[in-house]
Amino acid sequence: MSGVGGLSSSEVLVGGKVGQGWWLVVDEADGPGRIVAGPFPDRGEARWAATLGPEGTRPVYGVRRTDGGLTRKPSPQDWAWLAHLGEQLERLPDDWATVLSDDDPLTTLVVEVTAALAEAGLPLHDSAGPSDEVGGACLIPEPVLGGIVVTWRQHDRMSVDRVHGLAPAALVQQVMNRAVADVLAARGFLVDAFGGASGHVVRPAA
Repeated sequence: MSGVGGLSSSEVLVGGKVGQGWWLVVDEADGPGRIVAGPFPDRGEARWAATLGPEGTRPVYGVRRTDGGLTRKPSPQDWAWLAHLGEQLERLPDDWATVLSDDDPLTTLVVEVTAALAEAGLPLHDSAGPSDEVGGACLIPEPVLGGIVVTWRQHDRMSVDRVHGLAPAALVQQVMNRAVADVLAARGFLVDAFGGASGHVVRPAA
């Protein structure tokens, strides 16, 4: 593998043995991926090294086994993402718990929708938190409709103070509602207009 070293000064050692880190893996047609280099101390270095490797080389986080294989593990970025997703879910109103149970299909849907929005850089509205005025996506469970109603709330400057006037606020609201709907449709959810397009009903993909 030209320009990429194997186990060298970038090794992550635990008790004198190679520990977990970022590895470069090439998928095999008839078996699991084959380690071609690593470990690397961070994802950025592994990604750069992957550009120098054979086609199909990709960085994977995990622990190299004694047989030369790789046991995948959650990366630091995975843990950071789960923490961020958890923080977003904490923004849901408290009355969600009185409407949905943990095993309700809509509970799974709201987690998936929240994740899709967060991955697009769109936060949930923190209606009961310190960032209430900032705005964000609002999720409303509608068991009768078999989905959740999703709307966008603008910053207080637009939605409450109307610093730019009523017409711009109304136009921006339409644009953002449509943008949120388009993001979720692009992620495979079933999206239908609701309330004169003031929001959208989002359902799981068929």
